[in-house]
Amino acid sequence: MNHGTPSDKSRGISRRARALVAVGVGAGVLVPSVAAATPAAAATPTVSCTSAKEGLADKLKKDITAALANRKGTVAVGLYDRATNTTCTLRPATAFDSASVVKVTVLATLLWDAKKHDRYLTDREVSLAKAMITKSDNAATRTLWKQLGMTKIKGFLTAAGMTQTKPGADGYWGLTQITVTDEQKLLKLLTQKNSVLSDNSRSYILKLMGQVVSSQRWGTPYGAPSGVSVAVKNGWLERATNGWRVHSVGTFKGGGHDYMVTVLTHGNSTMNYGISTIQGVAKVIHRDLAAG
Repeated sequence: MNHGTPSDKSRGISRRARALVAVGVGAGVLVPSVAAATPAAAATPTVSCTSAKEGLADKLKKDITAALANRKGTVAVGLYDRATNTTCTLRPATAFDSASVVKVTVLATLLWDAKKHDRYLTDREVSLAKAMITKSDNAATRTLWKQLGMTKIKGFLTAAGMTQTKPGADGYWGLTQITVTDEQKLLKLLTQKNSVLSDNSRSYILKLMGQVVSSQRWGTPYGAPSGVSVAVKNGWLERATNGWRVHSVGTFKGGGHDYMVTVLTHGNSTMNYGISTIQGVAKVIHRDLAAG
């Protein structure tokens, strides 16, 4: 009786072992077909466009795709034109480290909070805001980020519907996670009447974005037709992973159009490489809308 127990156990183990081997073999057979199916499932995202103007969506899709055809790195694109109800997106929900693009959100938060407390900005805040946007001053940004604090920053993001934006922790504002979807939401708030930002706040932010120093006016404004008003904010940051992050957000009004463009990139070998990628996209967007 006692002798029988171990053998029963060993038979049990061997049965389990055989079962595991059988499962293992089965899994081995399945793996190749799963692997073969993966590339199709993880296909490269494609540019998606819609427009009320006949032919414009197809043209933009073709031209933006062509502009990115031989570019390395990860690129996300957003375009919205009110005049023709045109929208284009590529990787709209992909998250990027914000770098200095978040400075527009910082200023918007400051103005949103001031409006809630029915007060004007102080002279000090005006000076910090101007340095932050027009020269991309990091010290000014750090001061305002700290002054506002996480509660107010998150409060503004909620009010603005920017649900995909995650503020950088421990004061690292440049590591805020942003997406094309949320940046386009912010640009829409800046360019039309809404309950989040007052008209004065909107025009103030756009005025500063229109006064960015010439050395920082690259990116989305590239190829904008003359006579179109331009407001821009760029960001650039190199890290050990994903190389250079290079971003540009801009609003453009005139020539029968009222549009905003966001291009976010990382995995660039140099800052200039990222700028070239953004400008390749911007050039065809401005050209196609102007032609339309």
